[in-house]
Amino acid sequence: MATLFVLEQGAKVSKESRKVIVEKDREVLLALPEFKVDRVFLFGNVQITTQALRFLLEAGKDVSFFSLKGKFVGKVVSYASKNVYIRIKQYEKFKDEDFCLFIVKEFVRAKLRNCRSVLQKYVRNHPEVDINEEIGRLEELLETIDRKTGINSLLGVEGMGSRIYFKGFSKMVRNEGFRFEGRNRHPPQDPINSILSLGYSLLTSEMFSVLTAVGLDPYVGYLHSLEYSRPSLALDLIEELRPAVIDRFALELINKKILKEEDFEQIQSEEGDAIKVLLSADSRKVYFRHYEKRMNAVVFYMNENLSYRRLLESKARNFVNVLEGKQEYCPFLLR
Repeated sequence: MATLFVLEQGAKVSKESRKVIVEKDREVLLALPEFKVDRVFLFGNVQITTQALRFLLEAGKDVSFFSLKGKFVGKVVSYASKNVYIRIKQYEKFKDEDFCLFIVKEFVRAKLRNCRSVLQKYVRNHPEVDINEEIGRLEELLETIDRKTGINSLLGVEGMGSRIYFKGFSKMVRNEGFRFEGRNRHPPQDPINSILSLGYSLLTSEMFSVLTAVGLDPYVGYLHSLEYSRPSLALDLIEELRPAVIDRFALELINKKILKEEDFEQIQSEEGDAIKVLLSADSRKVYFRHYEKRMNAVVFYMNENLSYRRLLESKARNFVNVLEGKQEYCPFLLR
């Protein structure tokens, strides 16, 4: 099963018999049988007919909407779990200060451990790159987590850890055509930030679907604060996956020169200042092809070999069991 990415501006998604059709100006660009499509991602100015939308939803396929630059806008899900009791439990736990402190510690600890592992794995293969200071500082931060007594202080640890990690991350960029000087977003102002943001957005959308399917409310999280339209729980549960899944993926694209300088476009303001950097249309196709390959890569989690995509579901079900007191929180940690 595969994700259908529709990037062609002005295209329309429709249905014909049991096929999903992508067309533009009455020319068919793609025709896929329903069983070959697992989910649909629409970017920018792409239309979908009500007949196609209903057809996909009845077949259990979610449809996600993104801006042209890859920001997750929203989605239509094929179904939501009827288990209202797990959502009630989720809301009760949101008001439980002890639980919130416990689970935020788990989220932050898992993220920083994976950040450290990304750096450690790199330096083992490239001992000439000096990122030992960053590794050491992350280890020191990890030791402080259990002593924290408030969520705000844990957010401070997470923020400091991210800054340290991305300082080390910048040293792992080997392609001389690219520079990385730290995270920036809204909008991304360099190629590496552009592909990181896109990857995080895709991962958030996929986790959103999984949480809805298992009966959880994607908008009520514990690490990420509640904000209108922010899928806080989806963001919580992908936090530890960002370094392992997306950051290493971004390094692979850049260091192996799968993506090159000319694959990116600068969108300028009227004054002529570059305000955002985006992948060109053709390069996005390359990106999504490799993203699918990445999400189908197999890893080990909770005594199983799973693809990253199935890992999302397994993590969501683990979180349901945590809320119900049936299981310990099981983070995904790089091996």
